[in-house]
Amino acid sequence: MVDNTLKQQLMTSMKDAMRAKQRVRLGVIRLVNAAIKQKEVDERIELTDEQVLEVLTKMVKQRRESISQFEGANRQDLADIEHAEVAIIQEFLPDALSEAEISTILDEVFSETGASSMKDMGKVMAALKPRLQGRADMGQVSAHIKKRLAA
Repeated sequence: MVDNTLKQQLMTSMKDAMRAKQRVRLGVIRLVNAAIKQKEVDERIELTDEQVLEVLTKMVKQRRESISQFEGANRQDLADIEHAEVAIIQEFLPDALSEAEISTILDEVFSETGASSMKDMGKVMAALKPRLQGRADMGQVSAHIKKRLAA
């Protein structure tokens, strides 16, 4: 097994957080590891880096939804906790793509798939997902695709 997988990085970071007595960081990394382990047990597989990225992306999305709900309920204290967790989880995700980079990838996928109508939405999303996983908000990307296909 390669020594630099995401799971290995998470374990190393967990040990470092234990040694440094960083309770919040340690707690978040343990949550991530638990989510990964749960998925492995549920599906009876060993997760690849791509699948671990999916878990991390899902966790960030859940926390962002919680942040908007907490802020809507004037609970900034809870929103701040979620912001801190998002920051820690994002350390393990690849760098986010800029709007220009996303637009370039969209152009490539549209030319590869020949997408021209809303019927092609699934084909475009299937081609985009491996390229953008963990690097872009798929909800926003979906909105861009709908705009292009509707035009």
